[in-house]
Amino acid sequence: MINISKNKVFTAHAAVLCANLLFGINFSMVKIISPALIAPAALNLVRVLVTVSLFWIIFLFKPSIIKIEKQDLKRFLLCALTGVTINQLLFIKGLTLSTPIHGALLILATPVFILILSLIIRTESASFGKAFGLVLAILGAGVLILARGESAIGENILLGDVFITINAISYAVYFLMAKPLMVKYGPLFVIRWVFSFGLPMMLPFCWNDFINTNWAGFDISSWAALAFVVLGATFFAYLFTAYALHRLSPAATGSYIYVQPVFSAIVSMIFLHEEPALYKLLAALLIFTGVFLINRKQLQKKNERDVTHSS
Repeated sequence: MINISKNKVFTAHAAVLCANLLFGINFSMVKIISPALIAPAALNLVRVLVTVSLFWIIFLFKPSIIKIEKQDLKRFLLCALTGVTINQLLFIKGLTLSTPIHGALLILATPVFILILSLIIRTESASFGKAFGLVLAILGAGVLILARGESAIGENILLGDVFITINAISYAVYFLMAKPLMVKYGPLFVIRWVFSFGLPMMLPFCWNDFINTNWAGFDISSWAALAFVVLGATFFAYLFTAYALHRLSPAATGSYIYVQPVFSAIVSMIFLHEEPALYKLLAALLIFTGVFLINRKQLQKKNERDVTHSS
């Protein structure tokens, strides 16, 4: 029993690591095909449409009789708005305007906004460590946005960074609203319905760009990049995260967001020749330190729970 438990925990950690590896690579894959071959809104529609279809195919193989209770419907719709519609639209649009390294580092602001919202609704208590971490993370984001320098792969870095930051705020709202639903219904059920409700919300913003996409302009490498964005960084990444949430705490799963900028930077420097400028390294140091201080106690509790779970 001990080995079985340890294997499950190890597999869960491997799954969430793979998910964040996919997310990290995704920053550069999006830049390869959008907006040059496909508009950001059209790319979002493809991502969500394919993901919804695949999640319902999984449901057909393993049907469930669970139904959404009436009092939870509004929360599901709000999760779809913040976690799919606003989140996806602003992230892809922001990334096409900014750079992969900027995007990956600003995504680390998500735990910061989760803390701010948690303090507002009083589900988290304030402490000096959290406050200091918050200040460092905000300073890091400020350095990244304001001292952005020149880049051949970001046509409007400031606007793109603002969109990505708003996306992080939206995802933080989604995270807090979805958490009780995950506990009540299970991650896979929640994600399937959140994407299903989010799809019709996205149609008015995406349909025109989608039908005007020149699919004939895609070559083999472009189709491969699109397949990675849609299947790897959307469907499989969300599936791996859902699997991990069954066996690890939200804090443990969320802590792996730290590896995204590392993977993103490596891939971006190889394929897009993005330069690791000094201000990016300074911003990374401030944001990493700030987010670590914010989540330090949660990570300590997570480690204690995982050890207990595997013994």
